[in-house]
Amino acid sequence: QDVFAAFHVDKVLVNEYLKPLQIGELAPDQPSIEPTKNKMLVKDFRELRATVEKMGLLEPNQLFFFLHLAHILLLDTAAWLILFYFGTSLMPFVASLVVLTISQVQASWLQHDLGHLSVFRKSKWNHLLHKFVMCHLIGASARWWTLLHSQHHAKPNCFQKDPSIDMHPFLFTLGKKLSIELGIKKTKYMPYHHQHKYFFITLPPFLFPTYLQCHTFYIACTKRYWADLAWMLTFYIRFFFTYGLLLEIKSLLAYYFISRMLESSWFVWVSQMNHIPMHIYYDNNLDWVSTQLQATCNVEQSLFNDWFTGHLNFQIEHHLFPTMPRHNYWKVAPLVKSLCAKHGIEYQCKPLLTAFADIVHSLKNSGELWLDAYLHK
Repeated sequence: QDVFAAFHVDKVLVNEYLKPLQIGELAPDQPSIEPTKNKMLVKDFRELRATVEKMGLLEPNQLFFFLHLAHILLLDTAAWLILFYFGTSLMPFVASLVVLTISQVQASWLQHDLGHLSVFRKSKWNHLLHKFVMCHLIGASARWWTLLHSQHHAKPNCFQKDPSIDMHPFLFTLGKKLSIELGIKKTKYMPYHHQHKYFFITLPPFLFPTYLQCHTFYIACTKRYWADLAWMLTFYIRFFFTYGLLLEIKSLLAYYFISRMLESSWFVWVSQMNHIPMHIYYDNNLDWVSTQLQATCNVEQSLFNDWFTGHLNFQIEHHLFPTMPRHNYWKVAPLVKSLCAKHGIEYQCKPLLTAFADIVHSLKNSGELWLDAYLHK
């Protein structure tokens, strides 16, 4: 199936694990595609995937990723050197924070590549470097990320199946359908008609230093990801020892939490611009392409946008081909556009600032729909 092909690099190895689960073949008169799925779209997408494989677009350029890792490590080192050479007064403190934030966010884009097995041809090397980048450079669990992010990719924007929208309805109400249902039920955890205002001071700055930081440790401990926990410990030892030599305890804690808030803000705005403004729904068991396209949109390409978003401005291509190295997204984009045009599927692509504004607009609209249903239905 398309989901299987999308997620697995070494299909021969995975098939070995699947063999004991086989219970038989479909009878000749049984359909191989469920009625909720577009048969012609499935056929055309599989032809597109075969073309992508023949073009070598699933093959990584390891020089690209080496240079990306090198610039992360240089920035990480520079953040400490700024404080070491220029002291800990306000200007060096702020400059160091900015440099460290850039390093951390760029590391989060690289761990995303590694988690999707798109940096090396062999999965084991992706997994190993993933632990180094995610656990040692960032301080979070690689396996925790893989667990949650795989669910997101399988059912993006699907209520109760995509962990990325678990904020509904406890903090925000998302999507037209879900917002109206919440209003009809007279459910009110928050003043949702003001959510487009309190969004700025809640999710972007505090997602990393509060919820995700606690959640990554909780999952790693409860699921006994001992290797990840050991790697994560090296991050905290390295960070608090090296910066503890230069900063007093209050300044050190302020430095740590401010850097987390800055990287959290950057990450949230980028990660949510592709999904929150899109259709948020219950699982309708659609085909792979329809499932991904109704929940994702793109942002215009530029050198800055590619770097700033970690190539997540090509969210559509990334969701259709999650193991594709990001430096090839622009090559497959015209083929995806043609597929969408042929089947009458909307292919959304917008400017970066418009994408950010659409997050706020979608929250405002959802809040108003909730309020209307809450008061009048």
